[in-house]
Amino acid sequence: MTRTRLTPAERAERGKRARASVPRARHAEAGREQERPDVVDLLEEQAKSRVPDLVPVRYGRMLVSPFTFYRGAALPMASDLAGSAVSGITVQACGDAHLSNFGIFGTPERNLVFDINDFDETLPGPWEWDVKRLAASLEVAGRDNGFPAKRRRMITLAAVRGYREAMRDFAAMTNLDVFYARADIDQLRAQLKSQLTGRQRKTWDKSAAKARTTDSMRAMRKLTRMSDGMPRIIADPPLIVPLDDLVYGDVEPAITALISRYRRTLEPDRRHLLGQYAVADIARKVVGVGSVGTRCWIVLLLGRDGGDPLFLQVKEAQESVLAPYTGKSGHASHGQRVVTGQRLMQAAGDAFLGWICTQQGVDGEQRSFYVRQLRDWKMSVDIASMVPDGMRLYGETCGWTLARAHARTGDRIAIAAYLGGSDVFDQAIADFAATYAEQNELDYQALADAAASGRIAAERDV
Repeated sequence: MTRTRLTPAERAERGKRARASVPRARHAEAGREQERPDVVDLLEEQAKSRVPDLVPVRYGRMLVSPFTFYRGAALPMASDLAGSAVSGITVQACGDAHLSNFGIFGTPERNLVFDINDFDETLPGPWEWDVKRLAASLEVAGRDNGFPAKRRRMITLAAVRGYREAMRDFAAMTNLDVFYARADIDQLRAQLKSQLTGRQRKTWDKSAAKARTTDSMRAMRKLTRMSDGMPRIIADPPLIVPLDDLVYGDVEPAITALISRYRRTLEPDRRHLLGQYAVADIARKVVGVGSVGTRCWIVLLLGRDGGDPLFLQVKEAQESVLAPYTGKSGHASHGQRVVTGQRLMQAAGDAFLGWICTQQGVDGEQRSFYVRQLRDWKMSVDIASMVPDGMRLYGETCGWTLARAHARTGDRIAIAAYLGGSDVFDQAIADFAATYAEQNELDYQALADAAASGRIAAERDV
């Protein structure tokens, strides 16, 4: 049966009608202005579901700088964006598309690509929210790096222009061409060669070479030591705590059952490959900034011998920060929500990406997790060391990448028509980013004051 669908012209008209209803200049507005929830209240409420002894570590990491605060403040920003103007065109939103959640990783075909790499908050939602989260992160990071206001605005404008122009290009492509589009690192370097200085080219090549060495073998050398002839994960509390130090008694049957359930979420060839490995050790590991306090485990598996390791990361998936404002997930578990969103948005996924839902965890609670490789040619850019021109190029690449993810999952023709060919939207988002960066600094100070007064406990330098 032939399914009725809108023509490209009808989809473009949809975008133009949305522009008439919600003018692009309105996106300069900072969102909710009245009855704004207390930011510390929001963070404390979010902390109730997290590991209590790790919450102070999270606050300490957020208080390093306004940018690290911003990284951990996805929920307050979602609350603010809920009061902002939107076009009504939805996509699979990342939910936390700040510039540190983009990076380099290896595809199953062993190519290096640049893509979004964090999907903890993914849900269907307004495409504008991701763009604003990215743009504001560039403004906040530029301030942290001491860039002047004029350069920061140029960086933000370049990123939004990169998104808008990429969406226009994707709108003209076939569905298959959009699906196969990806930011291959070698191709991207060739395209940007004329824009890169000699120093930037060296930095690019060094980062790519380093990414190719970031794998399970390197993780084993860094994270394990030999004990009784077997590699064991090194304890480094509170950042790394082996399972044996958290749980007493024989938990091997339960772990085996969990791995078996996880295997069912993989494709048959990956399921067969995983079946050739056996669990050697497990530890809880603190990761990131915003994720600190969620239950995250690293699992060392061994294949043919001790020189054939596979490290998996098993990360707790809680409700998305977008859910109170866009509606709850329709998936059976949050782990499945994260995995589905990642598969929709990424050009190439992790070979071992899957999920687990525990019936009764270590603390007696039912919990949901997603699983991926701990390190597989993964590399993040050092934002603090960026110069203005480097951040501008990086922002443009992030803008293109975000547009590609949205084009795969939403009406790219309608979004492109809404954005149009002028820079009206770009300027509005740059205004928003500057205003929101001011709010972020106030929120950062509110958390610092809460720590100074003893309202919250913050453990720094961890």
